[in-house]
Amino acid sequence: MGEGKGATLIGALEAGISVVRRPRRRAIQFVPRSLVLPIVLFLIVFFVLPLAENVFRSFDPETGREHYVKIFTDVYYLEVIAVTLALSLGVTVLCLLIAYPVSYTLVRHSGRWSGVLVFIVIAPLLTSIIMRSFGWLVLLSRQGLVNGVLLDMGLIDRPIRMSAGLLPVTIALVHVMIPFMVLSIAPAIQAINPRLEESARILGASRIRTFLTVTFPLSLDGVATGMILVFMMVNGSFVTLQILGGGAVQTLPLLIYQQFNLTRDFGFGAALSNVLLAIAIICLWLQISLIQRRGAEAR
Repeated sequence: MGEGKGATLIGALEAGISVVRRPRRRAIQFVPRSLVLPIVLFLIVFFVLPLAENVFRSFDPETGREHYVKIFTDVYYLEVIAVTLALSLGVTVLCLLIAYPVSYTLVRHSGRWSGVLVFIVIAPLLTSIIMRSFGWLVLLSRQGLVNGVLLDMGLIDRPIRMSAGLLPVTIALVHVMIPFMVLSIAPAIQAINPRLEESARILGASRIRTFLTVTFPLSLDGVATGMILVFMMVNGSFVTLQILGGGAVQTLPLLIYQQFNLTRDFGFGAALSNVLLAIAIICLWLQISLIQRRGAEAR
């Protein structure tokens, strides 16, 4: 088979994998109002009303929007927002780089060990986040395992302070968030028909090209879902930052905690909470838009 012909066939394969069978329309089933009403009341009382009260509290009766003007004009608070977003993005990217190979191996090459690998992946979720954070605190301390190994290998002359700051926070957050990324990507890879990858290989594509033109594009839904989920969860992380940050990493959740518990400035704390909520809503909007777009393409 000539190179030009092989490229043409691979191009046809790439175009063909985007064709999705039109799903059958299902009859709309209406849920009785007696079942919907308690759920709606629960959401209103325990979700909508507290959020509405928080929004009203953030507006000072005398100065109105002073809290929000302070947040978006003061360099310190803008830096806190930037650090929060940068940390969330960095952890999300690291989780993706680690979780995608794990997910691919779990789906395609795990075989009889799939159960063991799944358990290893979700094992961090079986322990308290406080215990995990303190575990990293012990491992990264001056007398911890990491410093001990580095000293024994002769890579350092004296223990390094690693138990507080951006490095331990990033490591601990990646450890916490990896399962969520894997559980988002693995089903997307599993839904890909292996015959599409085999066809690409038969038509002359290398493993790398098969991955870049077939596997990865078809798993983008899971990748996007995992990234949005992890970004949103890191954005609101508090315990890990409180234990391992050592005061060197200041993010919105820590600042909100300080406003409510230390300075007792409830109005400003509420305004900061609403900024954090707005970021979460944007993430949810992106996820819903992605789902709707993919659903429209499927029709």
